[in-house]
Amino acid sequence: MASFFDSDSPSNLTEYSVSELSGSIKRTVEQAFDQVRVRGEISGYRGPHSSGHAYFALKDDRARIDAVIWKGTFSRLRFRPEEGMEVIATGKVTTFPGSSKYQLVIETMEPAGAGALMALLEERKRKLAAEGLFDAGRKRPLPYMPKVIGVVTSPTGAVIRDILHRIADRFPVHVVVWPVRVQGDGSGDEVAAAIRGFNDIEPGGAIARPDVLIVARGGGSLEDLWGFNDEAVVRAAAASQIPLISAVGHETDWTLIDYAADPRAPTPTGAAEMAVPVRADLEAGVSGLSARLKAAVGRQMDNRRQAVRALARALPSLDQLLALPRRRFDEAALGLGRGLQMNTANKRRQFERVSAELRSDLLKGKLSERRQRIVDAMHKAERIVERQVHRGEARVSAADAALRALPSRLVGQIHRASDRVGGLAARSDAAVRADVRRLRSVIVAQDRILQSLSYRNVLQRGFALVRDADGGPVRQAAAVAPGMTLSLEFADGRVSAVAGEGGGEPVSQTPAPRKKPAKDPEPTGGAPKQGSLF
Repeated sequence: MASFFDSDSPSNLTEYSVSELSGSIKRTVEQAFDQVRVRGEISGYRGPHSSGHAYFALKDDRARIDAVIWKGTFSRLRFRPEEGMEVIATGKVTTFPGSSKYQLVIETMEPAGAGALMALLEERKRKLAAEGLFDAGRKRPLPYMPKVIGVVTSPTGAVIRDILHRIADRFPVHVVVWPVRVQGDGSGDEVAAAIRGFNDIEPGGAIARPDVLIVARGGGSLEDLWGFNDEAVVRAAAASQIPLISAVGHETDWTLIDYAADPRAPTPTGAAEMAVPVRADLEAGVSGLSARLKAAVGRQMDNRRQAVRALARALPSLDQLLALPRRRFDEAALGLGRGLQMNTANKRRQFERVSAELRSDLLKGKLSERRQRIVDAMHKAERIVERQVHRGEARVSAADAALRALPSRLVGQIHRASDRVGGLAARSDAAVRADVRRLRSVIVAQDRILQSLSYRNVLQRGFALVRDADGGPVRQAAAVAPGMTLSLEFADGRVSAVAGEGGGEPVSQTPAPRKKPAKDPEPTGGAPKQGSLF
């Protein structure tokens, strides 16, 4: 190694170029650490690069060193490295002049047991799984077309831009971002608080409640993603009432929130694709369905139109439909005249049968019966009045005798009782007179009924009763012979007449005596007089 001091230099220091200095450091490090054996935990392992080399880091609880396995060495390894695995690596330390970094070039490697972080992670995973937080029955389906999407991520990283860009391309919806730290101490608490905060938003409030949540972060090592293995984050994701998509790291990165989330997306962009459908596909599907609907409606209308035409051809003509009703109508019209004549003849026979029963002797019998009923009612009323008067007199006499027997000190009371008895007697007399008036009105009403049934009321309306020589009523014109003596009874008297061929003039004469029983009252040129019943 050349000396750093030069006596000819003004500053007594030798001048080196950057390449010379980097090369000198590289040789010094490689000579000092030509063969080392390092124990540590693999971190940031993503598998072999496209070139075949594998880049990762070895770390413990206080330090970290980059490592590389070249393609030839990697193919000779007896096992494949895994994230979080604790290994013992043998190699040399070298520097990379292009970035002033040093790294361990591994030549051989053997496992040394599970790493501390991986052991903690497995223990936490078993504990939460035993509580049922990872059960498939807890998973909920995502809404097909959400209106609002909530995103929990860092507001400054490329993840939020990728999500917004992908949502805008597929189906633009309203996105609400809850900014959090996604790495370092306290990041897990912030993510858990954001998930709970979205769930606490009331529907219809100032901030729209999301229909689906996306918890997103870019790729990184196990230490970088450790916040999403926090127990608080897992419990908040499992308790979320809003469907939650986990999009933490790349496809090969797995954290505990991936097991508790409803679905897991391989990348944040994949989460955006899972959250919303493709608008163009929906529009194309709607257009296709609309076209199919129009075609189906058109075919249905054509089928219905053809069916209607077929049915119209099968229908009979109007003349055929009306032929039978027209015939029935004609037959009914022909039978209508005969039916009216038969109905008239039947009504005439019924009228003659009823009129034959309206004889004068029947009317006289009914009048006599009604008169007898009235007379009996009057006698009964008189007897009732007499009995009530006798009872009243007896009560008055008994009261008078009782009054006379009372001592003198009760004279005043006797006078008052006498007045009451007098009042009662007056009321009794008034009641008797009212009963008499009521019975008289009933009798008058009965007499009016008798008068309404009398044939004389018919004569008052201008009719006449035709009798033969024997006094019998003449009911038909065929019973009158030419020259027959007739008696015409009017309301105000009788006249005699002789029937002739051309109709003779009636001759007024004195009414002939009747040969009927004297029970029939004789007219005297005026209406018969009804005597008083009282």
